[in-house]
Amino acid sequence: MSGVEDTKFFLTGDWGHITPQLNIEHLEEVVLKNIDIPQFYSFPALSFLTPLLNVLHRVSVINSRVHTTPCETSAELSELEYIDVSSNLLNDWTLREMMCNGRGVLQGLRTVNVSRNNLKSLNSQLFTQLDKLETLDMSGNQFHSMPEICNWPSSLRILNLSSSHLTKATDCLPKSLYTLDLSHNDLTKFTIELPVLTELYISGNKISSLSNGNLFPALVFLLIQNNALQTFSDNDLKLYKKLKTLEAGARTFVCSCDFVAFVTSDMPRHRVTLRDGFESYVCESPDAARGERVEDAGLSVFECHTALALSILCSSILIVLLLIAGLCYKFSAVWYLKMTWAWLRAKRRRPVLKKGELRYDAFVSYSERDSGWVDEHLVPELELSEPPLHLCLHKRDFLPGARILDNIMEAIEQSHRTLFVLSRHFVNSEWCKYELDYSHFRLFDQNNDTAVLILLEPIAKETIPKRFCKLRKFMNSRTYLEWPDDDSKIPRFWQSLREAIKTP
Repeated sequence: MSGVEDTKFFLTGDWGHITPQLNIEHLEEVVLKNIDIPQFYSFPALSFLTPLLNVLHRVSVINSRVHTTPCETSAELSELEYIDVSSNLLNDWTLREMMCNGRGVLQGLRTVNVSRNNLKSLNSQLFTQLDKLETLDMSGNQFHSMPEICNWPSSLRILNLSSSHLTKATDCLPKSLYTLDLSHNDLTKFTIELPVLTELYISGNKISSLSNGNLFPALVFLLIQNNALQTFSDNDLKLYKKLKTLEAGARTFVCSCDFVAFVTSDMPRHRVTLRDGFESYVCESPDAARGERVEDAGLSVFECHTALALSILCSSILIVLLLIAGLCYKFSAVWYLKMTWAWLRAKRRRPVLKKGELRYDAFVSYSERDSGWVDEHLVPELELSEPPLHLCLHKRDFLPGARILDNIMEAIEQSHRTLFVLSRHFVNSEWCKYELDYSHFRLFDQNNDTAVLILLEPIAKETIPKRFCKLRKFMNSRTYLEWPDDDSKIPRFWQSLREAIKTP
């Protein structure tokens, strides 16, 4: 091996006599690196080096400002197996010249490195006839795109097209590849079928999801770091039948509950190994986990089991509503609200009258089916006897055209007492219930027991609505008037009723 590095060449003397002085019998490799030839245009043709070119197996001319190599020179490299002309000034035209436009020179080449030059087109025709070519490195050029169809030698196993500004991968890629490097391009997807590919390097692109593993049945190693991956799952990896190692770290993951559980719980037991470690997997969303490592993302039960949480929440709300409805029914909350509203309306409409300002001695609440007893007995006995009492009767004293409920409230408000003529008909009367309701509400408002109960017939106390707890207690704790079956007791009944009405 002969190597020269970090050197400047100047033209002096007679170069034609150099060859006989060289011992090239065992020279197989030449390495020229960082060579500067300020007056390269003054150098003569290097035909005198033909004996040297014929024996070389490996040639490296790296970062030496090489911009062209004549086809004639390439043709002399008959034993060449490896050539590295990376980091030079080759362009599409000069590469065609170096490869003799693909006419079959350099037949022994196994490795070609033309990375980091000024190439702009991916020309497979230059390498088609190189039947022994196994490795081709064309990275760091300015391809931007690749042809839809190419013609590569079937021997090609390793292809490097990284950092070439490619935006789309096509079927130009050879099916014979074992290793492909497309890192640091602008690819958004990769869906090319490569049946024997074992290693795929595709990091630093814009790919948002794992490709279908069925496209790469032999793939063992996949490096797809720093893309736009948002998630992947066990189902995705199952399609990679032979995959052993995966590097997919990025800061773009959507840390869903399934993904977090897969990475932290399932992945350690998976046949696929995350070689880059959990610290490379960082959440972008949800907001609460942004910037955190996937393994540290603390997601709530609601986030992880949204459907179940919503079902439980809705069921809980429904149960609470049913419970509230049951309690409202049991404790007559609707009735209290209705009576409160009616009372507030009455309060806004008129002030509470003092006893001296009341118009009636008693308001009589009774069922229409008991009106015969009221008209024949109650009214004559109380209004026509001495001293007369002034009664308020709905069919006689209610204001025509006014709302019935308003009439009831006004009648009770303007009466000293409220006489309830209780019977089975009364309990079943809707309007009697309103009158009983408002009279009951008045007990709470003014703390004034104005109710006088008259039982026309025996009725069970249980038939009085349970919400009228104070009236029921009143019936249980005080004597009420009962219309007697014995005519001899009727005078005593009227006397007791008058005393009840007149009692302050």
